[in-house]
Amino acid sequence: MTKEQLFTDFPAVSSKAWKQKIQADLKGADYNDTLIWESPEGIKVKPFYQADDLNDSMLGSPSSETDWLIGQHIFVTDAAEANQKAKRAIKSGTESLIFTLTNPELKPKVIMKGIDINSIPVHFEFQFLSVAYIKDLLAYTGSAKGNIYFHIDILGNFCRTGNWFTNFESDHAALKEILNEASNTPTLSIDVSLYQNAGANRTQQLAYALGHLSEYLNFLNKNKLLRSDLIVCFKMAVDGNYFFEIAKLRALRLLWKTLAVEFGIKTDCHILACPTNRNKTIYDYNVNLLRTTTECMSAILGGADTVYNLSYDAIYHENNEFAERISRNQLLILKGESYFDKIANPADGAYYIEVLTQQLAEKALVIFKQIEQGDGFLKQLKAHNIQRKIKESALKQQVRYDAGDEVLVGSNKYTNEMDKMKKELQKNPFTKNNPRKTIIQPIAEIRLSEASEKIRLDHE
Repeated sequence: MTKEQLFTDFPAVSSKAWKQKIQADLKGADYNDTLIWESPEGIKVKPFYQADDLNDSMLGSPSSETDWLIGQHIFVTDAAEANQKAKRAIKSGTESLIFTLTNPELKPKVIMKGIDINSIPVHFEFQFLSVAYIKDLLAYTGSAKGNIYFHIDILGNFCRTGNWFTNFESDHAALKEILNEASNTPTLSIDVSLYQNAGANRTQQLAYALGHLSEYLNFLNKNKLLRSDLIVCFKMAVDGNYFFEIAKLRALRLLWKTLAVEFGIKTDCHILACPTNRNKTIYDYNVNLLRTTTECMSAILGGADTVYNLSYDAIYHENNEFAERISRNQLLILKGESYFDKIANPADGAYYIEVLTQQLAEKALVIFKQIEQGDGFLKQLKAHNIQRKIKESALKQQVRYDAGDEVLVGSNKYTNEMDKMKKELQKNPFTKNNPRKTIIQPIAEIRLSEASEKIRLDHE
C-alpha cells in the first residue's frame, strides 16, 4: 500500500475563506439571515463547520462506543404472559429485557422463569415502591451481578404524578433501605424521557437530568451511601432532530462525568434510550416507522448502552406481536445489516456534532447552576418553576407545529383526508386528565398532534 500523502497538494482552507466564498455566491443576500438558523436551545447553526470551530471545552470530549444492546420493553400486568413474551423476544434477537412492573403481586420467579439472567441484562422499572419486593427480586437475581438494573426513581414519580409514593420521609427511608439491600446492583435511575415527552428542549432536559441526579447524590452523601463505583442509569427519549439528538446523548455523558468527579464517582453512567412519543401520530401511522428508525440511529450514534424501540402503532393499539416484531427488526437491521455496532466512537471528529455537543453541555450547565443556586431541583419543582419552563418550551413547539413550521407528515402536512382512524383506536391516544389532589403540578406528557387529531376524529 502506498504511503504517499494524497492531499498534500491541496492547501487548507480557513473558515474565513469559506465564508467569503459563500458570501460572494449569495450575490448580495445576507449570510446570517439566509444560512444561519437558531435552534430552540439558542444555538446558532452554521452551514459548515471546520476544526477551528472547536474550542478547548472545560468539559472535555465524550466517548461514544457503539457496544450497544437491542432491548425489548415489556409492560407487565400478568407475570406468566410477560415471561412468555420475554422468551419469544430473546429467541428473536433481543439482547436485553426491560420490564415495567405495575404492582407488587407480580412474582419475580414467574416473570424470570427459564431466562438466563447471567447471559442477558435485565432492567426492572417500578410503578410502586416496595422494599419487600426488592428483597424478593434480589433473592432471585443476586447471582447475576452486573446484569441486573433496578430503576428506582422516587423523584421521577413525584414529577410525573405530583405526589410521593407515600410521603417524602417514607419514600426516602425506603430508598435508603433499598440502596443498602441492593448495594451491588445499579439502583438509581433518572427518567429524563418525561421531560422530553412533556416538551422540554434539549438543554432543559440535560439540566433537569443533572438537577434530578444532584438530589440523589446529595442524599447518598448525607446518608454515607455514596460509593466511587456507583452506576446511575439515565432513561432518555430521542426525537427526530438527528444530529442534535446524537449530540444530546454525548453531552449527557460529559455532564455526568463533570458531576461524578465532584462526588468522587469513577464509573460511567448507563444510558437506556428509546424513541419519543411526542412526535408520533395516529394518522399516517406508518410514518412512525421512519421516525423511530432515525431516532434509534441517533441513540446508537450518541452512545446509548441499551436501545429499545417503540412500535409504530403503540399510541393507539394494544400491544401486539406483529408491531413488536417490526420494531425489534428495525434494531436488528441496524445492528446486523447496517453495521451500527462495528465502528468505535462514530461521531468523533464530526465537527458539527462536536460543536453541538459542547454547546448543549455548556448551556445545560448554566441552567443547572441556576437550579442549584435556587436551592436545588426539588425546591424548584415545588415552586413550579420547572413545570413553567417546560410548558413555555412546549408551547413554542406547539406554535411551530400549528403554523406548519414543525412538520409531521400526514398530520399537519401532506395529509390524506381519506385516512380514517376512529375505528382503529383500541386505547385512548390522548393525554388523560385525572383531577386529583397533588403536592405539585405534575409534569404531563403530551404529543404535538393531539389537538389536530381530535378535530379530525370529530369530523370522521
